[in-house]
Amino acid sequence: VKQHVSKTTLSVRAGLESDEQFGAVIPPIHLSSTFAFKQLGVQQKYDYTRTANPTRDALAEAVTVLEGGHGATVTSSGMAAITLVTACLNSDDYVLIPHDCYGGTIRLFSRLAKRGLLRVKFVDQRDLNLLHQTINKYKPKIVLVETPSNPLLRVVDIQAISEILKQTNTLLVVDNTFLTPIFQTPFALGADLVIHSTTKYINGHSDVVGGIVVAKNEALHQTMQEWANILGLSGAPFDSYLTLRGLRTLQLRMQTHEKNALALALALSGHSSVEKVYYPGLTSHPNHTIAKKQQSGFGGILSFKIKYGLEEVEKFFKYLEYFSLAESLGGFESLVCHPYTMTHAALSSEEKEKAGISENLIRISAGIEQQEDLIGNILQALDLKSAKANPILRVMK
Repeated sequence: VKQHVSKTTLSVRAGLESDEQFGAVIPPIHLSSTFAFKQLGVQQKYDYTRTANPTRDALAEAVTVLEGGHGATVTSSGMAAITLVTACLNSDDYVLIPHDCYGGTIRLFSRLAKRGLLRVKFVDQRDLNLLHQTINKYKPKIVLVETPSNPLLRVVDIQAISEILKQTNTLLVVDNTFLTPIFQTPFALGADLVIHSTTKYINGHSDVVGGIVVAKNEALHQTMQEWANILGLSGAPFDSYLTLRGLRTLQLRMQTHEKNALALALALSGHSSVEKVYYPGLTSHPNHTIAKKQQSGFGGILSFKIKYGLEEVEKFFKYLEYFSLAESLGGFESLVCHPYTMTHAALSSEEKEKAGISENLIRISAGIEQQEDLIGNILQALDLKSAKANPILRVMK
């Protein structure tokens, strides 16, 4: 009987000792853009790096194993991964996407629809009856799920959506960036394709941009591989090397991200200046039960609304010392983001309101710093006091 291997071990051991030429323990970086042919008329695995590359393949194989898929295609960014999925579509095909997902995703599908390259419908996927009606009416080619959603951490039932799609030819695509395969495995819940911005947790060090599309079967995998090559969406070898290096510590990082996020969510929930906290790990979260059912953890992202106006929100950011005001997420460092003016700035006021994104909404990507430092800093900032005045928070300085 084959021993069950944990994802921690799989992350660490993936691709080790695969160098047959010199026996290097760590997979080497293959930076060559082209590969020599041994003879005419004989096809070989590697000929040109846009098509295939050993370093990129090592990353693809590692993520495929963690997700439980069939094969993966590494792309140059998370948006390139989402763009690659659109290669499955014709101009009259519908895509159903969440009404409250990442601003870049909304912008991509809105612009493509405006140019007549596809058709798109935005729907609140938590409402399964509405979703079912919309699927029956438009017969979409793809249903794209982002759970938890960005930035309001709404959770949708992947398995329930999969059941609705069983009698259709619709592909279920799940963006698993927020939770990674450590906390959620969409293929086990019925997904056909799983996508990531590997820029985020998979790499985990905020020093590379990348994406990946994992397929559940060979046919879908070959389609993704072919179109990544045709469109030139493939990730670079050095980026793949950095991402694979980051992947080694994924489990350890995700555990700390989650602990810090939960601690911050609890601390914020009890503060008089906080209007509402959004974190699926809180029992007060409206989708907590679904999250517990389909996830093995709640992740490192939380959002909250404060009882201040925009001017006070800006002051709050200035009082933070251990949180960098920046877009992106999933790195070892803690970040804060103002979705209204940053990640979702391209949306109209009407679209923001519909998605629930207000001027007083703040998103946190909890890093792996000491928990007490993060909590102390953010509580002081909420009181609009400088953390620099607190000697406890200055110890490491």
